[in-house]
Amino acid sequence: MISREALELRVKRRKLKNRIFHSVFFLSAFFGIAVLFVLLYDVVQMSMGWLNWNFISSFDSRKYEEAGMLAGIVGSLYLIGIAAPLSFILGVATAIYLEEYAKPNRLNWIIQANISNLAGIPSIVYGLLGLAIFVRYLGFDRSVLSGALTLTLLILPVIIVASQEAIKAVPNSLRSASFALGAGKWTTVFRIVIPSSLPGMLTGSILGVSRALGETAPIIIIGAVAYTAKLPTSIFDSFTAMPIQIYNWTGLPKEEFRHVASAGIVVLMFILLSINALAIIMRNKYSKKF
Repeated sequence: MISREALELRVKRRKLKNRIFHSVFFLSAFFGIAVLFVLLYDVVQMSMGWLNWNFISSFDSRKYEEAGMLAGIVGSLYLIGIAAPLSFILGVATAIYLEEYAKPNRLNWIIQANISNLAGIPSIVYGLLGLAIFVRYLGFDRSVLSGALTLTLLILPVIIVASQEAIKAVPNSLRSASFALGAGKWTTVFRIVIPSSLPGMLTGSILGVSRALGETAPIIIIGAVAYTAKLPTSIFDSFTAMPIQIYNWTGLPKEEFRHVASAGIVVLMFILLSINALAIIMRNKYSKKF
C-alpha cells in the first residue's frame, strides 16, 4: 500500500513536470511570435517615408524616388483571381472523388500517395513544369494565364489534402441518415458532405492562396518581367507580380531600394491579410450556418 507521503511526492512531481512543460511550450511560442514581431517591426520601420499613395499608384522606375508597385499589385491580383477559384473547384472535386467515389484499389492508392508528395515539391519544379506545358507546348507564351495555371498546379495539392481531411471529419451518421431518407449518393454529397466540410475546405484554400501570393520562383521561371510600365489588359498579356518586384529591388545596389522593398513587403502583407480575412469571414459564416 502506498503511503500518504509517497502519494504526495508523486503529485508534487507531476505538478512540477506540468509546470516545466507549460513553461517550455510557452517560451517556444513566445520566441516564435517575438521573432516575427521583430522582423515585422524592422520592415515597417524601414518602409516609413516610402509607403504612400504615389508608391501604390505608380509604375516601377530605375529611380528609387519614383519607384512604384502598381503593375505588381495588378499582376498579383490577376494571378490570384484566376488561380484561387480554379484551384478550389478542381481541388474540392478531386477530394470528393477520392473520398466519396474512388474504390480502395492500387491505382487510387498511387494517386493519393502522389498527391500527398506533390505538396512538398519545391516551387521551382512547378515553374519548370509550367514553362514546358503552358508556355511552350500550349503556346500561352509568358502571359498572365501561364502564371495563373502554374500557381494553380502549385496550390492544388494543398487544397486537395485539406479538403480530404475536412470530408473525413464529416460523421458517417449524417450520410447514413441521408441515405435512410431516400437520398442518392450525389444528393448526399451535395446537400450534406460539402456544406459540412466547407469550412475546412476554405481553410485549405487560405493556405494555398497565401503560398501562391508570395511565390517568386515559379513565375520567374515562366518569364514574368521584373520591370514593366504597363498593366495587363487581358490574360494573354505579359505581367509582373509583387514578389518579383520586391526581389528585384533587394538586388539593386542603392541602399534606398531596401526601403522601397520594405514598403513593397508591407503592401504585400496587407493584401495577403485582407484576402485571408475575407476567407476567414466566409469560413466562419458557413461554420455557423451548418
